[in-house]
Amino acid sequence: MHHDLIVFDDLDALSDAAARYVVDLAQRAVVDDGSFQFAVSGGRSPWQMFGVLTSLDVPWERTVIWQVDERVAPDDDPDRNLGHLREALGDRDADVHPMPVEDDDLGAAAARYGAALPDRFHLVHLGIGPDGHTASLVPGDPVLEVRDRPVAVTSHEYEGRRRMTLTYPGIARARQLLWLVSGRDKRTALEKLLAADPSIPAGRVEAGASVVMADRAAAPPGA
Repeated sequence: MHHDLIVFDDLDALSDAAARYVVDLAQRAVVDDGSFQFAVSGGRSPWQMFGVLTSLDVPWERTVIWQVDERVAPDDDPDRNLGHLREALGDRDADVHPMPVEDDDLGAAAARYGAALPDRFHLVHLGIGPDGHTASLVPGDPVLEVRDRPVAVTSHEYEGRRRMTLTYPGIARARQLLWLVSGRDKRTALEKLLAADPSIPAGRVEAGASVVMADRAAAPPGA
């Protein structure tokens, strides 16, 4: 798919622009549809953006936040994306739907979460790893081949944890994707993403529309 690339001088400028982009979509979604359906990835890429968001005029009481992916770990484990998300939100009154990664039957839990998802997300935030993974769609895992459900669990551990994640069909429910990419170590993966290179998991993502916000360090030469 086509990705619109916007390059910023540094992470601060990227995070500020991303936050304002989210606010604009959120406000329009609430006017048009009554709520803002927002799926957020784990990792470090959204933390600074959320720091800016909490100072802006977000319609939090009409914002529904879903997790794009989550590590299989106890609720209070520092590896959990949910903890960072809750910390970033503070006392904002968003409706957060945690992935049920503490259930004994992870397959049934993933099916239950998938059944609760909206038919369409107004916005899905994604990051990309140096290895080209996005969400928890990681190289070599059978989860990449899941096409019959929107949420699944990785078969193998990745960086010490199995993950629950939106699958390609789950991400495809996005009307709009927002990729946040920063750091020199992401440059090669970002080049492949922009080329829709299927050799990396991120290169196989499809959705309604896509914008990539990157800092100068991650951007391809000449971008």
